[in-house]
Amino acid sequence: MTDHTRLHDLFREQGQSPWLDNLRRGWITGGELQKWVDDGVRGITSNPSIFQKAIEKSGDYDAEFGSSINAGASVEDAYWMLVTSDIRSALGILRPVHDESDGLDGYVSVEVAPSLARDTDGTIASARMLHETIAEPNLYVKIPGTAEGLPAIQQMISEGRSINVTLLFGLERYGEVIEAYLAGLEACEGDLSGVSSVASFFVSRVDTEVDRRLEAIGTDEALALRGRAAVANAQLAYQLFLERFQGERWSALEARGARVQRPLWASTSAKNPNYPDTLYVDTLIGPDTVNTMPEATLEAFMDHGTMDRTVDADPDHARRMIDALAEVGVDMADVTATLEREGVGAFEKSYDELLGALEGKAAELGARTERG
Repeated sequence: MTDHTRLHDLFREQGQSPWLDNLRRGWITGGELQKWVDDGVRGITSNPSIFQKAIEKSGDYDAEFGSSINAGASVEDAYWMLVTSDIRSALGILRPVHDESDGLDGYVSVEVAPSLARDTDGTIASARMLHETIAEPNLYVKIPGTAEGLPAIQQMISEGRSINVTLLFGLERYGEVIEAYLAGLEACEGDLSGVSSVASFFVSRVDTEVDRRLEAIGTDEALALRGRAAVANAQLAYQLFLERFQGERWSALEARGARVQRPLWASTSAKNPNYPDTLYVDTLIGPDTVNTMPEATLEAFMDHGTMDRTVDADPDHARRMIDALAEVGVDMADVTATLEREGVGAFEKSYDELLGALEGKAAELGARTERG
C-alpha cells in the first residue's frame, strides 16, 4: 500500500477530495481501482461516455452480456445489468473510505439514462429505481442540472437520497441547483446526516468554447483572454457556494445534521495541449470541494501538482476576467447554455451508440447460438 502521495496531502492539508473520473471492469478485477484508493482517491465518477468506452473496447463484459441476452433480457436491460454490476463492485472497494470519513467521501456515481435529461418524471422514477436497486449508502445517482432536472433533484433530496448534480456550467443554474438542494432538505423529515450531494461544475469545456469564440473575434484583447474563462467561472461558483451555505436558513438545516452540497470540479483534464496539464486542479484547490480527474490528470498532479489554497485567493480577479470577456463580446450566459445543450447531446450520442453496438453484439450472439 502507498504510504503517502500528493492526493493524500490535497485532502489532509486543503480539504479537497480527489476522485477518479473513470471506471472499467478490468480495473476492478485487476486491482487497479484499489491501488488508486490506496494512492488517495476518495470517490469515483462515471457517465455514459465512460461506460461506452469501457464496454465497447473490452471483452470483459461479453460473458455477462451474453448470459443476460440468452436469458431473455433486452439489450438496454442487459446494459444496465453490466453497469449495476460494476457500480456495486466499486461501491464495495470505496465503502471503507465512506465509513472512515463518516459519509463525506467514498461515493461512486451512476447516471440516469441521458434520454431523461428533459424528462422530470422519468428522471425521478429512474433515480429512485437506481437507489432502491443498488441500495448502498455510498451511491450517488447523477441527475443533469437542466431546468427539467431541478424538480427531480429537489424530490430525491426530500426523500433522503444522495445525488450528484451533473452538467453544470453557469452560475445562474448553479444557484438554482443550490436552491433545489436546500428546499429538498427542508422537505426531508428527521435527521439529515445521511443525505449527501455534490454539484458537478464542468471546467475545461468552458475554455474550449470561450477560446473558440475569442479566436473568432480575433483582436489582441480577445486573444489575450484565452484560457482564463473556465477557472474564473469556477472560482465565482465557489464564491456562490460560500454565500449560500451560511446564515439562518442553512444553520437551521445544519442543526438537523445537514451537510453542505460540495462543489465538484469536473472536466478537469486540460483539453488544450498548450495549457499546463494540471491547470484545472492547481487553480481550484480549497476546502469543501471535490476534483474528479481522469487517471492521466491524477498522475500529473501526483507528480507536480501545487498544494496551495487557490480557489478563493482572488475572487475580484475572477470577476474582472468575466467582465473582460463581456467587453470583447463573449456572452457567458450563451456559452453556458450552449455547453449544457451540447453536454446533454454528447451523453445521449454515447448512450445511443453503445446500445447500437450492443444490439449488434446481441445479434451476433444469436447467430452463434443458431449455428451452434
